[in-house]
Amino acid sequence: MKKLTYISRVIAATALSAMPVLAAMAGDGVEISHLGVNNTLVRVTGDADYLIFPVEEAREDARINVLVDGKVAETIYVRLAGSKTDFTVPFDLTPYKGKNVVLDIVTPQGRESVREASADVCWNGITLSDSIDTSDRETKYRPLFHHSPLNGWMNDPNGMFYKDGKWHLYYQRNPYGSKWQNMTWGHSVSSDLINWEHLPDAIRPDGLGSIFSGSCVIDHNNTAGYGNDAVIALYTSAGTSQMQSMAASNDGGSTFEVFGGNPVLTLESEARDPNMFWNDETGEWNLTLAHALDHEMLFFTSPDLKSWTLQSAFGKGIGAQGGVWECPDLFELPVDGSDEKKWVLLCNLNPGGPFGGSATQYFIGDWDGKTFTADTDADGAIPTKWLDYGKDHYATVSWSNAPQGRRTVIGWMSNWQYAADVPTVQFRSANTLPREIGLFSGSDGQIYASSVPSPELEAIRGRLAVNRRNASVGAKPSHFALPSENSGVCEILLNINAQKADKVDITLSNKAGDKVTMIYDTAAHTLSFDRTKSGVVDFSDSFPAVTVAPTFETDGSIKLRLYIDRSSIELFGNDGRFAMTNLVFPNMPYDSMSVSATGGKVKITDLKIYSLK
Repeated sequence: MKKLTYISRVIAATALSAMPVLAAMAGDGVEISHLGVNNTLVRVTGDADYLIFPVEEAREDARINVLVDGKVAETIYVRLAGSKTDFTVPFDLTPYKGKNVVLDIVTPQGRESVREASADVCWNGITLSDSIDTSDRETKYRPLFHHSPLNGWMNDPNGMFYKDGKWHLYYQRNPYGSKWQNMTWGHSVSSDLINWEHLPDAIRPDGLGSIFSGSCVIDHNNTAGYGNDAVIALYTSAGTSQMQSMAASNDGGSTFEVFGGNPVLTLESEARDPNMFWNDETGEWNLTLAHALDHEMLFFTSPDLKSWTLQSAFGKGIGAQGGVWECPDLFELPVDGSDEKKWVLLCNLNPGGPFGGSATQYFIGDWDGKTFTADTDADGAIPTKWLDYGKDHYATVSWSNAPQGRRTVIGWMSNWQYAADVPTVQFRSANTLPREIGLFSGSDGQIYASSVPSPELEAIRGRLAVNRRNASVGAKPSHFALPSENSGVCEILLNINAQKADKVDITLSNKAGDKVTMIYDTAAHTLSFDRTKSGVVDFSDSFPAVTVAPTFETDGSIKLRLYIDRSSIELFGNDGRFAMTNLVFPNMPYDSMSVSATGGKVKITDLKIYSLK
């Protein structure tokens, strides 16, 4: 398959003026036959790379069986436009060049007659094209320096690995609409974790079902039989049931050959999102699998990535138990300032997060190759710990084979409570910034995970717009202008000594009256983030929220690092000891930051604000 052609070409669907009931030509190379009130055949008679579908978000999905030379090659679901076209999506015809392609379409909308059904605007808007329209029509909220899909819905990142200087990011994607459906592995690559090149979809739905989340490894020793350094993917096939399947790539992850013996792992109950790694200590592959509805993780071993043996389980009755457990990851890290190493088990769950909906919890403990044993607190209990204290940080997993022993992770920057309702249409969702995970010892004797932006992000710093040191602030707010270039995206580094005050108010605002208020409470050792007046918030009752994070400090001093993009704010505190990720949809970019204090004065020991390239 070839890469998408990046040219602007707007496909407009127009209202149908007159069409015979049984057959019509929608355009050159496309023949449409209406067979009944809910059934239509679309025959591709021309030669082109793409078939363009008009989409209307408010419609229900139409089921489209793609027949190639008379056999069903794939089934997709598209919200075909009825009364208006919100946007268009492309269907790739290149795999079927030189063959007869017919689409058997079943629409769920009830109709009184074939004539009424044939009046839907989609039938006159289905056209052929050798290119697709990738011009961005949603720059107001399209992230500037976060990965987002060219078009359509995106959720969990998965299958990430590093090889030959490239960071490969796969992700759950719907190529045919901006809501969840048609789960496919989208694919992007980057040499710097900032600039991403979109590549053709890597793994598409097949006879076993949609392609849910999973992981990739580099099989250095050819244990699976596909050659040294082959890229092996393990993912969940989600049809009537969920099962685990395998695919292999010998071109560095661009294309995959699906294993003919799939599935490689089945259970009697729902399980998904396999995450695997090679264990040098035991000389075999280890696999963590989310036993979703049982709120536990299952651990397997294998010599060849095909035959898996269940070894143990962890999680029942432990940690946050709401919703389902998903998207696990298991890895070892050193504890800062010591010779100790500990294992981290990431466990994403939805719902059940600390502020509603989706979130990433984790456990610290030990792993012997077969069993995970979690650390306990002073009372002998296993504590619940959160990797991020915002509403929009989910499905966090790490890159395998990362260089220099790095543990680099990325998450889905949204929440299942409102992900399908956010005020974008051309695309839905972005990923968080890439982050480096570490471990530190808290004042309570517990070991916690830290999270800091990956070092590559310093390269996008532009103009130093504000540079202040040792500024005293009291009840009267001090105001600082935010950069205006690039829609106001910026990085803020703010260090405050608040030992002589009760609270510190940090507010981002704009001339439209939108604001985000962050309150540092020195006595409670917390930082809150209020987005209830941040801009557009009325698309979901669950969106307006106040999130709160522990600051992991005891001396009344706080260090903040904020990344503001067009529709998100990511906050890292005290060298990553806490993090908070929240979406925002301001009516216009935030252009001012104010700092004030109650109960005494505080000192801004250092403030730097950078524009971002």
